Amino acid sequence: MNQIHNFNDFLTELYQAGMSVGGENNESVFSLCDYFGEEICWHTEVADTDPWEWRMRVLHEKEDIAYGKYFFKKSGFITREWFPYFYAIRRGRMTLEEAYEAGTISHYAKQIYELIEEYKELPLHLIKQYGGFTKEDKSKFDRAITELQMGFFITMSGRARKISNAGEEYGWSSTVFCLVEDFWGEVLIRQAEEIDREVAYNKIWDQIYRLNPKANEKKVKKFIEG
Repeated sequence: MNQIHNFNDFLTELYQAGMSVGGENNESVFSLCDYFGEEICWHTEVADTDPWEWRMRVLHEKEDIAYGKYFFKKSGFITREWFPYFYAIRRGRMTLEEAYEAGTISHYAKQIYELIEEYKELPLHLIKQYGGFTKEDKSKFDRAITELQMGFFITMSGRARKISNAGEEYGWSSTVFCLVEDFWGEVLIRQAEEIDREVAYNKIWDQIYRLNPKANEKKVKKFIEG
């Protein structure tokens, strides 16, 4: 990996790596944060050098990078080249209904998924509003949103602000979600469903150790399997 001085450098290195946790490499697997130059500074709102801005830039400006809570229930990036391999491991051919019946998806997650499936894209504040989720539901709601991303059922697709009765935007932006199938399209999903799980696992494993020969094996396993 080369040192990263701006957004374009970040894209170049991400395409080379194919995957990265979104923040620091606290899990001893791999993060592009390890290659940030001194120009890179979080939460400055400078689009070219603030990694916080890059999360949404990749979603708005690129069509071949996904960003979401994919690793250790935290954020991360996966390129189109590598997404099918993770999908093959985390989900395979399993539908949401099958996951729910198997007990691997919660009732809250099922509710959220069905809302997003109906509306195609929904920001967090509208998911809560349409689903009737209250402040008392916050912890279960947050877990369900993460659960769906870790299972490769939904993914982030951008951000949006609330709209007033007068049609004007107001307040902080909230994350917009869509189904993974709608984000990537039918071709990638069919491709992912044809990949053997063991082949996918070994391919990702080898790539991680190319990126970080000192990666912790237990953490790598969790990074891959979710």
